[in-house]
Amino acid sequence: MNVVVVESPAKAKTINKYLGPDYTVLASYGHVRDLPPKDGSVRPDDDFAMEWEVDAKASKRLSDIAAAVKDADRLILATDPDREGEAISWHILEALNKKRALKDKTVERVTFNAITRSAVTEAMANPRAIDMELVDAYLARRALDYLVGFNLSPVLWRKLPGARSAGRVQSVALRLIVDREIEIEKFRAQEYWTVEADITAEGPPFLARLVTHGGKKLTKFDLNNEASALVAKAAVEAGTFTIRSVEKKPARRSPPPPFTTSTLQQEAARKLGFSAQRTMQTAQKLYEGIDGEGGLITYMRTDGVDVSPEGLAEARDVIKSHYGAAYLPEEARRYKSKQKNAQEAHEAIRPTSLARRPESLRLDDDLRRLYDLIWRRMAASQMEAARVERTTIELETADALTGLRATGQVVTFDGYLAVYEEGKDDADDEEGGRLPAVREGASAKIEAARADQHFTEPPPRYSEASLVKKMEELGIGRPSTYASTLTTLRDREYVRMERQRFVPEDKGRLVTAFLEQFFARWVEYDFTAALETQLDEVSSGDLDWKVLLRRFWTDFHAATQAAGELRTSVILDHLNEALGPHIFPEKADGSDPRLCPRCGEGQLSLKTSRFGAFIGCSNYPECKYTRPIGQPADAEGAEGQDSGDRELGTDPATGQPITLKNGRFGWYVETPSEGDKPKRSSLPKGWSPTSLDLEQALRLLSLPREVGAHPEDGKPITAGLGRYGPFVAHAGTYANLGDIQEVFDIGLNRAVALLAEKRAGRRGGGSTTALKDLGPHPETGEQVQVMPGRFGPYVKSGKVNATLPKGVDPAEVTLGQAVQLIAAKAAKGPTKKPARAAKAAKPKAAKPKSGSKAKKATG
Repeated sequence: MNVVVVESPAKAKTINKYLGPDYTVLASYGHVRDLPPKDGSVRPDDDFAMEWEVDAKASKRLSDIAAAVKDADRLILATDPDREGEAISWHILEALNKKRALKDKTVERVTFNAITRSAVTEAMANPRAIDMELVDAYLARRALDYLVGFNLSPVLWRKLPGARSAGRVQSVALRLIVDREIEIEKFRAQEYWTVEADITAEGPPFLARLVTHGGKKLTKFDLNNEASALVAKAAVEAGTFTIRSVEKKPARRSPPPPFTTSTLQQEAARKLGFSAQRTMQTAQKLYEGIDGEGGLITYMRTDGVDVSPEGLAEARDVIKSHYGAAYLPEEARRYKSKQKNAQEAHEAIRPTSLARRPESLRLDDDLRRLYDLIWRRMAASQMEAARVERTTIELETADALTGLRATGQVVTFDGYLAVYEEGKDDADDEEGGRLPAVREGASAKIEAARADQHFTEPPPRYSEASLVKKMEELGIGRPSTYASTLTTLRDREYVRMERQRFVPEDKGRLVTAFLEQFFARWVEYDFTAALETQLDEVSSGDLDWKVLLRRFWTDFHAATQAAGELRTSVILDHLNEALGPHIFPEKADGSDPRLCPRCGEGQLSLKTSRFGAFIGCSNYPECKYTRPIGQPADAEGAEGQDSGDRELGTDPATGQPITLKNGRFGWYVETPSEGDKPKRSSLPKGWSPTSLDLEQALRLLSLPREVGAHPEDGKPITAGLGRYGPFVAHAGTYANLGDIQEVFDIGLNRAVALLAEKRAGRRGGGSTTALKDLGPHPETGEQVQVMPGRFGPYVKSGKVNATLPKGVDPAEVTLGQAVQLIAAKAAKGPTKKPARAAKAAKPKAAKPKSGSKAKKATG
C-alpha cells in the first residue's frame, strides 16, 4: 500500500482515480505548521533557530496521515511543484518523524505540473528526495519576513499610533504607490498645440499633421500658446503642398509568450477586471480541476514561459485544424523569460489540453472567462506573426518652410491576432488607419486646418496590473506573493481604490515617510531586489541561508534598536520635514502655510495620540486648533474650529445645524435635540470624515431606526450602530450585522431570521457571539476568542478571561497578544470574592426549633 499526500482535497479525489486501489491519497489542506505569532519564534541569538507549531485542524490531518502510513510501505509527498510546496512536504516529514510514524518506511517526493493521468503517472515513475536547497530558501524567506514584522511593527505601534504593520515586501510596494502619488502632486502641466489638416490628393481625403514650420522641425513644445499655433495654422492654410514622398514598410508583430503568474494577473486585471487575489483563486480551481474533467490548466505559480514538447505538438495540431496551415509557423515557437530570477524549471501557464476549447466546457462565469483567456494566449503564442504595412506620406511647400506628415497602418495578415491581442494598461498612441493611394509629386489641397490645445498629463496612478508589472520589473517580491501583498495594503487601510487605481491614505504616507527617514535602506528598491536575488542563490545552493540571515540581521537589528530609543518629538520633526509639501501645501497668497489659522501665532505640526496622527497648534493648550492630516488649513469649516469641527448643513426636519466633530473616541456627528444632551452618532469604520456629507450624517442621526414589529409578540425590532458595529435588537436580544449599509436597508424578514439564529445559539448552550476568533492556544489547543463584555472587551481561552487594556482595539488583537494577556491573568490566580459577597455566599446555620436540641453542623 502507498500513501500519497497532496495539498487540496479536490486534487486528492482526482489523483486517487488515476492511481487506483493500491494508493491512498490524503490532503494536508496546505501548510500543517507555522511560526507562532509571538516573540521568540525565530531566535537570532540561537543561530536563527525556529519554533514551529502545528495548527489545531492540521493536527487531526497529520494524525490521519500517520495512521494511514502505519499500514503502508511507502509515503509519497506530492505537494505543489514550487518552493512553498517543497516546504509543505518538509513540514509533513518533520511532523511525522516527531510522531515516530516513519520507521522503516520509504519516503519519496514527486512533482507534476498538471493534474492529468499522464503527468501524474510519469511523476510517480520518477521520484526524488526533498530538495533541501528549496526548503532552505523557504526558511530564509520565512525568517526574514518574521524578523521584519515582529521587530519593525512594534516600533511603528509605539512611535506612530494608528500604524498597523510593516513588512519586507509590503512596505516597499506601499512606497511605490506613495512615490507615484508624490510624482502626480509635483507634476505641473505644460501647454502645447498641434496643427492638423484634412488633405486631398487625387483621391479620398486623409489627415496630416504639421511637422515642419518656418523651415524648422517641430518639437512637442515649440507651439506652446494659442498665438504661435494660429500663426502655424495660417501658414498651412496659405501653403501650396506637393506629395514629396510615399514610403511603405512591411512589418511583423510577433505574438506574446504564454502566461506566467505575473502576466496572468496583469492581463486578467486589464481584460476581466479581476484583482490579483481573484485571479489566483480562480486559477487554483482550474488547476485542481472540475469533476469529470481533471485539471484544466498547468500549475499557476510560475515564472517560466517554456512549454513541454507534448504541449507544443498539441498546440500546433489544434492551430492547423481550426485556423489552417497559413496560421502555423514552420517551427514551434520557443520563449525565454526576461525575468532575471525566473524559475525556468516550471512550465508556463497553459491548458492541459488545448483541444479542450473554452466553448466545449461547462464552467461558471469566472472559471470560463479565465480559462478562455489562458486558452487564447497559449494558442496565439504558437501562431504565425501578424503582418502589417506602415505607410508614411510626406507633404511639403515649394520653399520647404512648411511640411506635413500622414501615417497609417493596415493589417495585411492577421496571424495570431485572429485569436488574441494583448491588452494595454494605459492608452497608447493610436496608429493611423489605412491611407489612400497617392503618387509622389502629386499636388495636394488643404480642405481644412485646425489648431488644437493640449496639456501634458501626470503619470497615472498604479492599477493592480501596472503595480504588479512594476514590482516584477524591479524584482520586488515573488509573483506568488503579489496578491496577498496588495490585499494586505488594503486591509491595513494604507491605500484605497479609486476607479481601480491605488491611492495612498494619509496613514500609508506617514508609514512610508517614517520608514524612509529611519529605515531607508530596507525600503530601497535595489536592496529589496538584491535580497530576492540572494534568496534565489540559496535555492540554487550558491549561498548558505543562515549566512544571508546574519548579514541582514546585524544592521537591521541595530536600526530597530536605534529607532526605538528616539524621542517622539525627534521623529515628528523628521516627518514634518518629509511630509511638508503634502500636509502644509503652499498658499496662493504666499503666506506661511504652517501658521495656525485660529490663533494666528502658533505653528502647525504633526502630533500623535492613541487615535493616530493629526495636525495641531504649537500653542496648545491655549489654542486647541486641530485638523485631520488630509484636510488643508483653509478648507471649509476647518479654520478656527476646535478639533477640526465642520458644519455639514441644516437638518431639513428640525432646522438645527449638523456638525462633524472629533472627540476623545474619534469622529462623530452631532445636532441639538429637545433634551439636555445633543443627539450624536459615531462614524462607522471605513467612513472618511473628510468626505462625509449632510446626507450621510442625517442617516447616521436617524439611528436607531425601527425595522418593524416582531410577528410573534408585536414588540419593535430596531437597527442601530453600537460600540461593536451595526446590529438589530429585539426584547433584549442583539444580533450583529455584517455591514453598516445593512442598518439602513435591512428588512423585517432578515432581521427576524438573524434574531432567531442568535437565540437558537444561546438555547443550544452557546454564549455571546465572539467579536473575533483568533485560533487555538499554542499550549492548550483551546480556542482563543475576543469577546464583548459588560465592562469592556476581553480575551478568553477555556476558563480564563483577561480584560483588554484601555485603548486597545479589539479588532486589532493578535493571537500572540491574547496569549500573553491570558498567561498573565492565569498567573495571578482566580479573582478573590469581595468580603460582602463571601459573607453572603456562606450558608447561615439554621436556628434550632423550640423544644428540640440543635443539631451540630458538620463542616
